[in-house]
Amino acid sequence: MTSPSTDGRANQKLRTRTAIVQAAAELSRTGREVTMPEVARTALVSEATAYRYFPDLASLLQEAIAGQLPTPEEALEPVAGSDDAVERVAVATEFLLRHVLARQGVVRAMIAATVVRPAAGGVTRPGLRFGLIDHALAPLARTLGATDPAALAQLKNDLAVVVSAEALFSLTDLHGLDPQDAIASIVHTASTLTRATVRDHLAAEGSLRIRSSH
Repeated sequence: MTSPSTDGRANQKLRTRTAIVQAAAELSRTGREVTMPEVARTALVSEATAYRYFPDLASLLQEAIAGQLPTPEEALEPVAGSDDAVERVAVATEFLLRHVLARQGVVRAMIAATVVRPAAGGVTRPGLRFGLIDHALAPLARTLGATDPAALAQLKNDLAVVVSAEALFSLTDLHGLDPQDAIASIVHTASTLTRATVRDHLAAEGSLRIRSSH
């Protein structure tokens, strides 16, 4: 059996850890810059205490935002009945970018941590974009995916570059675009990529039918 004092210390550690995680989760929803000193202040602990529980900001944020991300099905609910890949990609792109914009403080912190030290401590970014892209392009699995899986895989790779926080921040931070204009530009680019791939697939199918009929 453990002594009451041991149980009390364990419970206090759990309360402190929970307070730190909850403070980080709360700050992540504000969109402001998230730093370990600010998390510590919000949790009413010292910065040194926060670092005793989490070795770096990235590992703390990874735990704090777990469960906050919507599923691809939830994100694409407005177009759940549509098989139009272009429409679905446009909705997925806008959803992701508005999500990033609303939580850009934590997104920037995670990008900084994982780009500078990609293999440090097993910390990984959530990768919401990949699930969204896969779900948005699901209707193409029966058409393009069946006849030219390499083309579908290439489209997913192309979209992963465009449908991203990095693309959004490049346009707002480096190019000076208003966030809403930046989102509109990326939605346009993602839609154009998808439309071109679908158009090429339909054209190839049409040519095949013509050759088959002769």
